[in-house]
Amino acid sequence: MKNAICEYYSNVTPKPVDWLWYPYIPFGKLTVIQGDPGEGKSTFVLNLVSLLTNGYPMPDGYRTHKPCVAIYQCAEDGMADTIKPRLEQAGANCEKVAYIIDDDIALTLEDGRIESAIRETGAKVFIVDPIQAFIPPDSDMQSATKMRSVLRKLANTAEQNNCAVILIGHMNKGSGAKTLYRGLGSIDIAAIARSVLMISRDESRPGIRYMYPIKSSLAPEGSAIAFSFKEGGGLEWQGRYELNTSELVDSVTIKTSKRDKARAKLFQMLERGDKPAKEVYASLADIGVGSRTVEKVKKEMQIRAYRSGGCWYWSLPKIKN
Repeated sequence: MKNAICEYYSNVTPKPVDWLWYPYIPFGKLTVIQGDPGEGKSTFVLNLVSLLTNGYPMPDGYRTHKPCVAIYQCAEDGMADTIKPRLEQAGANCEKVAYIIDDDIALTLEDGRIESAIRETGAKVFIVDPIQAFIPPDSDMQSATKMRSVLRKLANTAEQNNCAVILIGHMNKGSGAKTLYRGLGSIDIAAIARSVLMISRDESRPGIRYMYPIKSSLAPEGSAIAFSFKEGGGLEWQGRYELNTSELVDSVTIKTSKRDKARAKLFQMLERGDKPAKEVYASLADIGVGSRTVEKVKKEMQIRAYRSGGCWYWSLPKIKN
């Protein structure tokens, strides 16, 4: 008897999404945390590690599970002179914070040691800081095909081990033809991630940073979480803030080119569903982006146009297996 190549969804047992931090970071999925250099992404994450390894509530009061192991893999800071002191300053339980030894062979996102380390430690969260430093040498962050393959393997590892994977991404002033939010890389990175969180500051309150969702595929978007830095070092949580996050996204792109503004706004609009072309043009015009630029970016992002009910609609490209 030949092996079946199809199965029916009637045989699939539904299961709820489990959360490390609802509605921001799901277990078993990829989450991206991004922002400009110097906005406090690493400090933010290390303070989350402190809460998780001690079993404390999250900044908005969400109750986590019991204290858990976190793997924090950083390529930019020294372990002894920077990472360990920051963890101690944040109050983390360092007996529950691990890292993968990669002195001889550099670690990449498709490295089998990631899954081995998660299984060995029982880690519930695996953090890469920054994603750009762990791209395989034969890959390009702008390559949709290669990044899709690399991230799907990592996503499978996250799912099979029910581990939350957090990828920290820098945003650069310069950008290539298919960048998303200035330096995130191929649109497939954001597409495969189930949650994308932004860290930025409100120029009217420069001492406060905000973490807020710009993509939330598995739950309604949560409120912005505010935090600030203490004078003597360290981080202070300010809790939830009800903000117009669309305005914050726009403020992040103020100093970027019109094409970058268009990419950011288009992804923000279309990630939540298809939109009429007229509405898209109008929204882009509101931030100073003309129709010619919109058309160029539409082609770069491989956005699909289709006609329905006498109106043209735009949609983001579908991610194929």
